[in-house]
Amino acid sequence: MSFKHITSRDNPIFKQLKKFADNAKERRTEGKTLLDGVHLIESYMATFGLPDVVIIPEGKSTVEATGLIQELVDVSTIMMPTLMFAELTPVASSTGILALVKIPQLEIAPAPKFALMLEDIQDPGNLGSMLRTAVAAGVEVAYLSTGCTDAWSPKALRGGQGAQFVLPIVERADLIAELAAFEGNSFATAMHGESLYAQDLTSATAFVIGNEGGGLRKQTIAAASKAITIPMADASVESLNAGAATAVCLFERARQMSK
Repeated sequence: MSFKHITSRDNPIFKQLKKFADNAKERRTEGKTLLDGVHLIESYMATFGLPDVVIIPEGKSTVEATGLIQELVDVSTIMMPTLMFAELTPVASSTGILALVKIPQLEIAPAPKFALMLEDIQDPGNLGSMLRTAVAAGVEVAYLSTGCTDAWSPKALRGGQGAQFVLPIVERADLIAELAAFEGNSFATAMHGESLYAQDLTSATAFVIGNEGGGLRKQTIAAASKAITIPMADASVESLNAGAATAVCLFERARQMSK
């Protein structure tokens, strides 16, 4: 094991780690990202093995993090002051361990039967939560438009809680082309359309969810098999937020399939 103690923000290693924390282009170019917390690191290790580097603060870590650090004694370790460490974490109260890992590339099953397509989702925590919901509902692949936030940012990973390690994700996807190629029914969520609950979702199904503020583009809705809406009990509520709409749609399909 190699051990480095970094105390300056001018250190080139710290600068590189900061890029991985803040810069999607750097993550894509190098194929690496930062994981924050014991759960994420253990989830990664369960499938992909040891991280490349472990980063710890000079201050105390949680009991769980200390235990994991002891398990990773053979992994290169970097220690830095608490304030510098905090600049790399996506949350205010970290457990006290970060890991630099290679971004996994998961194989997409041929002709997937259940897909989620996301257009221009902006909030990384929201995106991570939607991917987590997708895994729970049995989605086989997620397509993210070019305008979506990075699925591998520390904040999106924190929101996904390991979803990115089991769900194949296609980033910078052309959703119009993916809709044309999808071998099944595709449903675009919109303000006006047929009720979600009137649809037969037991065949190959793709749901298309739009931006948190503006929803889906008209071209994307037109490219889907059908526009659908989630009925509201109170007309004063026009729509659900993107994350809630995703959960309702995906689990309605899961409910129908369970029968």
